[in-house]
Amino acid sequence: MPPIHTFQEDEILGKAYDSRLMRRLLTYLRPYRHIAIAAVLLVLLFAALDLYIVYLTKIIIDRYIRPDHVAGLYRIAGWYLIVLTVSLFVQYFVLYLTSAMSQRAMFDLRMQIFRTLERYSLRFFNRNPVGRLLTRITSDVEALDNMFSNCVVYVFQDVFLLIGATTLLLWIDWELALVSFSVLPMIVWASVRFKRKVRDSYREVRVRLAKINAFLQECIQGMTTIQVFAQEKRMARQFSERNRDYIDAQVDTVFHYSIFFPIVEFLGNLSLALILWYGAKKVFRTAGSSDPLTLGTVFLFIQAMSRFFAPVRELADKFNIMQAAMASSERIFKMLDTNDIIPDPVSPVCPDAFTGHVEFRNVWFAYQDEEWVLKDVSFTVQPGQTVAVVGATGAGKTTIINLLFRFYDPQKGGIYIDGIDIREMDLQFLRRQIGLVLQDVFLFSGDIAGNIRLDRTEITEEQVQAACETVQADPFIRRLPGEYKEPVKERGATLSVGQRQLLSFARALAHDPHLLIMDEATSSIDTETESLIQEALETLLKGRTNIVVAHRLSTIRRANRILVLHQGKIVEAGTHIELLERGGVYSRLYQLQFCNQESRA
Repeated sequence: MPPIHTFQEDEILGKAYDSRLMRRLLTYLRPYRHIAIAAVLLVLLFAALDLYIVYLTKIIIDRYIRPDHVAGLYRIAGWYLIVLTVSLFVQYFVLYLTSAMSQRAMFDLRMQIFRTLERYSLRFFNRNPVGRLLTRITSDVEALDNMFSNCVVYVFQDVFLLIGATTLLLWIDWELALVSFSVLPMIVWASVRFKRKVRDSYREVRVRLAKINAFLQECIQGMTTIQVFAQEKRMARQFSERNRDYIDAQVDTVFHYSIFFPIVEFLGNLSLALILWYGAKKVFRTAGSSDPLTLGTVFLFIQAMSRFFAPVRELADKFNIMQAAMASSERIFKMLDTNDIIPDPVSPVCPDAFTGHVEFRNVWFAYQDEEWVLKDVSFTVQPGQTVAVVGATGAGKTTIINLLFRFYDPQKGGIYIDGIDIREMDLQFLRRQIGLVLQDVFLFSGDIAGNIRLDRTEITEEQVQAACETVQADPFIRRLPGEYKEPVKERGATLSVGQRQLLSFARALAHDPHLLIMDEATSSIDTETESLIQEALETLLKGRTNIVVAHRLSTIRRANRILVLHQGKIVEAGTHIELLERGGVYSRLYQLQFCNQESRA
């Protein structure tokens, strides 16, 4: 098996805003650009209405709050209510459109990730833990969804509010506006300091969370070993240390937030105090002049500055969202750009006839570098033959199966079926011609019949039952409450190992492959059941090419030919009797296994 390489991909941080990543992310919005444009226009309209409400308040205070303007006050109040109602509906449509746009874009991204994962070779999955891949399609996509729905469109609203409020204040009274903006340098300084500090804290949080996730995944997978060896207290202590480190990093982040928010709040209130102080002085000073400063204008400044500070207050949240989104996008794109896909040929071949003539021709293969697992392996399997492959652990038996299915491609030499290099065949066509029965059987959630049929509608109920009867799976299925409709839990947890293996036999036979491969397929079946299966296979394997990988040499005595692998090379080949008479590697393996069986007996 190839070695597993791990890397701390979850610790990627990157920039808070990366234009290269953002341009690539925005391509997912391209099919929904009409929704995005409508949302941007509506959000600008909402910001404009918000500022107009501020200006309308000034008019109400200055012109209509008088005993002789009651009728006008009712009219302007009605108009104020209409503007508020329109603003309410605009805000509703903005929220709906941004959410719809984001969800559709994330649907497309999830589908792209899933389709890409389906195309990767086994090498990719051996190098990447399952937990990390699940995080890519769940948590990381959620981080991008959060950015699309809360940042991409609303940034236009923030910019428009800042520009609009500044313009409005300068147009109304530039002197009071400059007094109001006198706190801006301190806000900029506080924001820059906050950005730098919280970015470092965010990195520590992600690093320590990644360590917790890795530790949890290892503990859950090894829970049986932990309990068998009574290691609960030791593992709890180790988890406590990692958990405490994570809490410390979170507290450090909260510390920076607890400083930034009060500072912004203080500066915002300071700005309002300056408006009241300077505005009140100017109101009294300009009273009776041709261009007096009114109370409505002072109230406008108070409201407008609150609109001005709103985007500043949201800076922390948006920075956090953007930080997470950039890190998530970098991890997602790194996975999508991994060049570990088994390529389909430019002009794939789908032969009309598939006889199952298999030939390995001078095959060399290594999972990494030049650590060769197979070394110049050559052999031929004639149509209808049963060929067994035996050897010690690590000799390369399972690698031969992986190469036949094109889970990997050999570095040297070639594999031919019916004289055609399998690298020239259509990949889906090739795999449909081969049936596989493994020692570790994987069953999907669903029912018994569905796990045998695997959504192949052309396989009828009668064919499913016939396959089960042939491999002696029908008796135990009939004893189940739902029989062939009996629910199957995740990975077949409610079935025994032997029952799952019988179902894998039935699955392979129901699909009627031209080439049947069994990898330690009878290792978990009791001797009585194995004898029944061997009897059934006598009939079923006629007309098919069959390759058997086995440790239990008693199961391959009747093979037409046995290949003995040793350190990646075929050192012996022949029938069971021929190899025993030769007294070589196979003979020693057989005698050792026979003696062990006698000892156990």
